[in-house]
Amino acid sequence: MKSIKDYVSLEQEFYSNVLKNKDELYDSQFNEEILKGISNIVIFATGSSSNAAYSALPFMSKTTGLPIYIEEPSIAANYLLNFNDDTLYLAITQGGHSYSIINLVEKFEKNGKKIFTLTSDDSSPAYEVSDNVLSMGMPIEEMPYVSAGYSVTILDLFLISMRIGNILGNLSDREESDFLADISGIINKIPDIIDRSNKWIEDNINIFQDAKRLVWIGYGSTYGVSREGETKITETVGISSWGKELEEYMHGPYLGLHEDDLIIFIDPNGTLEDRVDRLHEFLELHVDNVYVINSVNKKHEKDLDLNVTCNELLASLYMTIPVHLLSFELSQRKGNDLEKSAYPEFDKITKSKI
Repeated sequence: MKSIKDYVSLEQEFYSNVLKNKDELYDSQFNEEILKGISNIVIFATGSSSNAAYSALPFMSKTTGLPIYIEEPSIAANYLLNFNDDTLYLAITQGGHSYSIINLVEKFEKNGKKIFTLTSDDSSPAYEVSDNVLSMGMPIEEMPYVSAGYSVTILDLFLISMRIGNILGNLSDREESDFLADISGIINKIPDIIDRSNKWIEDNINIFQDAKRLVWIGYGSTYGVSREGETKITETVGISSWGKELEEYMHGPYLGLHEDDLIIFIDPNGTLEDRVDRLHEFLELHVDNVYVINSVNKKHEKDLDLNVTCNELLASLYMTIPVHLLSFELSQRKGNDLEKSAYPEFDKITKSKI
C-alpha cells in the first residue's frame, strides 16, 4: 500500500492528467442550459473534502462571480434541506463511501432535484445513487488518510469554476488561459516544493515531534490548508491540532495560548500578509516555536520558502504539500501505522462509511 508520502509524490502526475483531460471531465457536464438562472453555488462536504472546498473557495468566487456556500451534509440533510431552483448543488466524497453525502444525494434524487457528485470511485455507493456524477480524474486513493485526493479535489473545483465562469460571462477566455498557464507552472514546480518541504521538516523534526499542540493559521485560500493541517495531524499523529483562519484566531483563540504550543502560519504572501507579520510579532513574545510557510519572501530563520510566485488564490494547490509531509513524518516518529485505521471498529459501529 502506498503511503501519504508516496501519494504526495504522485500529485504532479495526477494534476497533469486532470489538466490534460479537463474538457472530457467537465465540459459536457456544464453548459448554458444547466446554468441558466443559477445565482449561487452550494457545496456539501465534510472532512478533507470540506477542507479542499474551503481551499478552492476564494478562487471559485473570483472566477464564477457567484456567491458560494459550503455546508455540512448531515446538517443540511437533517435540518436545512431546502431546494432552490437558482442554486447549483455540488456534493464531494473522494472515496464515494461517506454516509452523510450518500444520504443527502439520495434525498435530492428522491425529490427530483439535481445535484452533482464529485468522486474518484466509479463503483462506490455514491456513484451508484447519483444521477449526475463528476469524476475527479484520478485513481482511487488506497489510504485511510487521503492526501493527493484532497489536493486533486482543489484542482477539480478550480477547473469546474472556470468552466462555469466562462459560460456565465464572468471569466474571459484570456483570463482562463492565464490561470491555466499559472496552474501548469505550479505543477512543474512540485518536485522542488517537495524537496524544500522535506529539507525544512528534516531540519526541524526534533522540535516538531515534541509538540503537544500544533496550531495552523491561514487566510484566503490557505484557510482550507490550515483546516487540513488540523485534520491530518489529528488523524495521523494523534495529538491536539487546531486549524484557524487568521482573524478568527485573533478574535479569541489566542487567549488559550500555551507557551509550548507550536504555531505554523501558512502565508501565500497575499492580501493579509501584514496581519500575519503583526500576529507573528505578538506570538514570538509568548511562544518559542513559531514558523511560517511562505510562497516566497522568507522573513525568519525558521520559515519555509516554497519559492513559488503566483496569484494567492492558487496557493492551496501546493501549500498543503509540507503539511501532508509533516503529518507523515511525525506519524512515523510516533510509530503509528497509517496503512490501517487506528479504530477499525468505528465505521462498523457508527456506519459513517458505507
